[in-house]
Amino acid sequence: MRISTQSFYDQNVSAMGLQQQKLFRVQQQLATNSKFLTAGDDPVGAARALGVTQTLSENAQYATSRQRASLSLSTEENALNSVTSILQNIKTLTVAAGNGTISDADRGSLATTIQSALDQLVGVANSDDGNGQFLFGGYKSGTAPFVPAAGGGVQYVGDQGQRLMQVDVARQLSTSDDGRSVFQTVQGGAGYVTAGAAGNTGTGVFGSVGVKDAANADFGKDFSVSFAGGNYSVSTKDTPPVVVAGGLYTEGQPISFGGVQMTFTGTPASGDSFDVSTAKNAGTDIFASIGALVSALRTPLTGGGAAAQAKLQNALSTANVKVTNAHDNVLTVLSSVGSRQTEIDALDTAGAASKLQEESYRSSIEDLDPYSAIAEFYQRQSSLQATQMTFAKLNSIALFNYL
Repeated sequence: MRISTQSFYDQNVSAMGLQQQKLFRVQQQLATNSKFLTAGDDPVGAARALGVTQTLSENAQYATSRQRASLSLSTEENALNSVTSILQNIKTLTVAAGNGTISDADRGSLATTIQSALDQLVGVANSDDGNGQFLFGGYKSGTAPFVPAAGGGVQYVGDQGQRLMQVDVARQLSTSDDGRSVFQTVQGGAGYVTAGAAGNTGTGVFGSVGVKDAANADFGKDFSVSFAGGNYSVSTKDTPPVVVAGGLYTEGQPISFGGVQMTFTGTPASGDSFDVSTAKNAGTDIFASIGALVSALRTPLTGGGAAAQAKLQNALSTANVKVTNAHDNVLTVLSSVGSRQTEIDALDTAGAASKLQEESYRSSIEDLDPYSAIAEFYQRQSSLQATQMTFAKLNSIALFNYL
């Protein structure tokens, strides 16, 4: 069979070009450490690798969200720790104010200190996250949630929205708590709060309320204890009121009603009354409670006698219970913040394990076996060199060389 010179050249050049392409492809695989350079090399493998890459990208976004959520919760935790310290200090000052030996001037100094603590508390309640977003404003995080009220005191102008963040595929986590649930709420088990009427003129001082029978049909209702002619009467605050207890008043003798009992000391005057309400109905605004405490301490006792002293003692007891309830509520919120931080840590641990697993799977799909690739590289390089040498040798053969 006769082969033309042109055909000889074309076939050999084509063969060497094909081998060069294969060698170059192995070089690219080694350079990228990938089994396939394009999706066409391995459509199924490329699709699987793309799916894994998307999953890793989503997990990375969730990790970033968890980091931001953790930062927000840490900022709130710091603020709530400050709140608990302030309330604890106010409780200490309230107890100190009950010392019967201190003067009006001393109580005025305590009132000034408590007012300063109240101002500090409002400042913490209006804390922001450093980016202009207020921690306790709910969805209305762009403006301060607590502002001065028209008639005095502080009012909440935020809402009760919870800012949620997607921290995992199927988990949204609240990264904040609204101001109302922190500063104007009490826990369900807070119990009863007693307060004397503003117009009381006697020396009656109430004691703590103890639970005697939680199964009583009237337990959990609000009551009013009134005194007249040496007798007492307890009625519910229903409409119309229902008398549930009554009798002759004896100082220090427990009075039982609605599944609870309490004692009074001193001598209540006819017409004096005391409100015994559940904590949620007794006024849950801690700012208002502290403001009332400051007003009571600034009221002089000089010339008021035992009646003024009794009124102050009752006001201090009421304030102490309300501040304690508020303190317990903040501790509950603080515990919730800690639980959410713990959950974020657990999700981070699970996310890191998932990332490692997904990366390992992607590696098994697309990563190149370097030993096999290097062996193939040398094999193709040797084959190409042999082809080139053969072509050069055959190309040099001519009939004239044998004449």
